[in-house]
This record gives sequence, structure tokens and C-alpha cells, in this order.
Amino acid sequence: MKIVVLDGHALNPGDLSWDELKAFGEIVVHARTPAADIIPRAAGAEVVLTNKTPLGDATFAALPGLRYVGVLATGYNVVDVRAARARGVVVSNAPGYGTDSVAQHAFALLLELAARTGHHAATVAGGRWARSPDYCYWDYPLLELSGRTMGIVGYGRIGRATARIAAAFGMRVIAHTPRPPAGGDGAVSFSDVDTLFREADVVSLHCPLTPENTGLVDARRLALMKPTAFVINTSRGPLVNENDLATALNAGRIAGAGLDVLSTEPPPADHPLFNAKNCVITPHLAWASVAARRRLLGIVAANLRAFLGGTPVNVVS
Repeated sequence: MKIVVLDGHALNPGDLSWDELKAFGEIVVHARTPAADIIPRAAGAEVVLTNKTPLGDATFAALPGLRYVGVLATGYNVVDVRAARARGVVVSNAPGYGTDSVAQHAFALLLELAARTGHHAATVAGGRWARSPDYCYWDYPLLELSGRTMGIVGYGRIGRATARIAAAFGMRVIAHTPRPPAGGDGAVSFSDVDTLFREADVVSLHCPLTPENTGLVDARRLALMKPTAFVINTSRGPLVNENDLATALNAGRIAGAGLDVLSTEPPPADHPLFNAKNCVITPHLAWASVAARRRLLGIVAANLRAFLGGTPVNVVS
């Protein structure tokens, strides 16, 4: 059996092993695959693994021997699952592997906004402390999270993990989810989206991207927020109207934003948030701890094993 990995670099840039997948057959790993090379590289494969390389109807039509697609991520919008289903191709994703890493990164962004650790460390490295007439200095207000309100939009695995961290910091937690847990969830209270935006000192996004919530964070909702509040997004870039967010930041309508995802990745060099005030951006790395990527590779292998055993799991097609 031939297995082709179309874009393996992000998952495994060399610090993990593909050996678990090699047990299933011949494996060919491509670091990245441009659109023109998708069909030639996948030709003859029964199994294709993809992270962000798109597989559409025309691709499935050109690959009659393809039986299975494994998505190297939780999100699977890169695969036309209806086209796969119509051609009898099973598609599985990999849920749950990055829960703790993504929740941790949401707080890394928040703590940078609250304490400006990176900024102040850079000034020390640049020699400013050595030249200072005082024993200490700071360039931004330093904020204590205890007693503030964390608003979590989306209360799945990552939302719940983020809530636990917020509670450990002494924060009050409110959340929005279409289906609140029956009987509640400890000290977490649930509200509609607009109430959450009004009350929260931090709005952290942990919901999937759907047509209904695209542009969830827009000028109207930003206007509901406290001028001292932050937006954190480690979920999906298009949840945020980026022009509206840049305008709100530059006008001082909110205090800051921490983003690990943008609507276009890689983003254009003139992206409006690159020069926005009080905006911290990281390059979609919240998922990428060694532990999370190792779990992801294990889930992908388990998915393939289950498919070959006739009982596919994590099927999204």
C-alpha cells in the first residue's frame, strides 16, 4: 500500500519519526506540495495524508485508487468531504491532540499583553536597564489577572481547558456555547455572545469556524467591549474582522489583542494588524508543541489502523 504525505513539514520538521506509519506500507513524505503537484504526487496512492494542502472534487476524480484521506489536523475544511463521500473515500481528522498546548498559548498571549514580558526583556537585552537611573522601570501598565473576567466563546475541549487555567489565576469565567452543559459547569456561568463581550475583561475565542460566526468579532461587538479589555484568538482567523479590530486598537477602543491565527496564512506584508497598537501576533504555532505533535502523529496512525481494520474512527466524510 502506498501512503503519500503531501505536507509533512509542519507536523514533523525532523524532530519526530514517521516509523509508526511505515508499518502500514510504503510511505512518501513531501515537506510541501504546490497545487500543480497534488495529483502527480498522489497518483497511485491508496492513502493520502494532508494538513493544509487542499483536496477538491477534481483531485478525487483524478485519483480513482484513493481509498482514505487522513487530515493532519482537527479542522478539515481543506478537504471537500462531500466529494470524498461521493467517491467512496473515507476522511478522518485528528481531534483533541492540542487541547492543553492551545489553552496554554492563549494564556501566553494574554500574559504578554498583561505583563509585557517580551518587550521589557528586549529593553534589558538592549542595555536600557544597565543605563537606568532607577532600579526598575516599566513602559506599560502592568495588569493583575486575578479578579478579572475571562469570557470564553466556544466551550469544547480547548475552551474548558482555558477556563480551568483562568480559574487558577483567580479569574471569574463566563462562556458562550450553543449547548451549555446540563446542570452547569462549576463556577463557570453561561451567557449570550453580546453579554459576554460587554462583561469580559478578556474575550478568548475557542469556537469552530462556521458561516454563522465568520466575522464574529466585528465593529459592533468591539464597541460593546470595555476599553480596558483584550481579544485573544487561537482558534480560526476569519472569526475576526481584522480591519475592524485594527481600527478599534488604533482608536483605543479596546486595550489590546493577542492572535495566533489570521484570515490569510501566511499573511500579506501589509496586513492591517501588523502595525496596530497593542497587538501581539504569533505565527499559528499554538498547536505545535512537541508533545501535541507527537499526540497528533499517534492519532493519525491510530485512525489509519482503524480504517485498515474495517472500523474507521474520527470520520468526517
